[in-house]
Amino acid sequence: MKHTRRNFMKSQLMGGLGVLSTAGSLPMADGLQPTPPILSAETLRKHYQTCLGGPFPKASPLLPQLRETMPNDGYRIESITYEVEPNDRVPALLLIPESATAQKPAPAIAVWHQHNGEYHLGKSEPAGLAGNPMHHTAVALVREGYVVLCPDALCFEERQDPTGKLKKGDYERFEFLRQVVRGRSMAWKNVLEMRRAVDYLSSRPEVRANRIGCYGHSMGSTHSWLVGPLENRLKCIVGNCCLPSYAAIEHEHLLHCFPNFVPGWLQYGDTPDIAALIAPRVLHLNFGEEDSGSPIDFVRKAIPRIAQAYQKAGAAGNFTSFIEPGQGHVLSDAMWARVKAVFAQHLQGG
Repeated sequence: MKHTRRNFMKSQLMGGLGVLSTAGSLPMADGLQPTPPILSAETLRKHYQTCLGGPFPKASPLLPQLRETMPNDGYRIESITYEVEPNDRVPALLLIPESATAQKPAPAIAVWHQHNGEYHLGKSEPAGLAGNPMHHTAVALVREGYVVLCPDALCFEERQDPTGKLKKGDYERFEFLRQVVRGRSMAWKNVLEMRRAVDYLSSRPEVRANRIGCYGHSMGSTHSWLVGPLENRLKCIVGNCCLPSYAAIEHEHLLHCFPNFVPGWLQYGDTPDIAALIAPRVLHLNFGEEDSGSPIDFVRKAIPRIAQAYQKAGAAGNFTSFIEPGQGHVLSDAMWARVKAVFAQHLQGG
């Protein structure tokens, strides 16, 4: 797969991140920065919420609307919208296997789509209606018996600039800065919307509300470990090819997606310390050894930090990871096999 994110982000992110520039460097521990303070997971989770941008608003009614139903072999796709905030609707595709009914509900998985600078693609790629067949993951999962929700992230597919004035990354930078002046981050908005996606899945009669997981590749992986600490209804969280630490970003001079940047978090830890807050719930992360977006030397230093948090939480077996030699920023057969196995073990049983 041709990976274009680094080139495209260079022009867009520099303009947005200029408002968050910092001087100097912070202490480093094992190649990550900074040395995390000794605080309880509960306290760190509260600091994480504050750094994102503060509390989320009280949930308003979802007011879901069904736009279209598309029958397929063994499943159907419902084109829907629901409100994440008043007057702010998210378009999504819901894939439902024929075997899932109100009388026989199925486990469910939310799939967060990738970035890759492809703003015309969002929900339609994992749902198998467009894009790279490598990432038609919702189709593969619905055929495994899961109900699968694929929403559009802000700035993608149906959620590009409604005025038409700003195109592609310019609109993403606009939305990022719109959150900044309100004292919030893009990640705050993304996490809010993912929590509402779980609200929607939980409301469906075909879904076992105590068996919900999420999966994402690239930006979708970032979204998975961003939402995990603040959404306890996600029983199982899987990310593929994205855990860029701030230490790696600064050392390698990487330009990454806006959601990676949580203002002020460095005083408490690095991005692996966010993922660690998912403990004790199940977390699995895949990596390609040659993925320049998540430099592998920094990944190898991050994994023990997450594992330590799981051990401390008494759930050492609930964190797993896989680094595939010779692979880059892809979803390989070996990676996908592990994704399916984790979901089967933790969502299908019981």
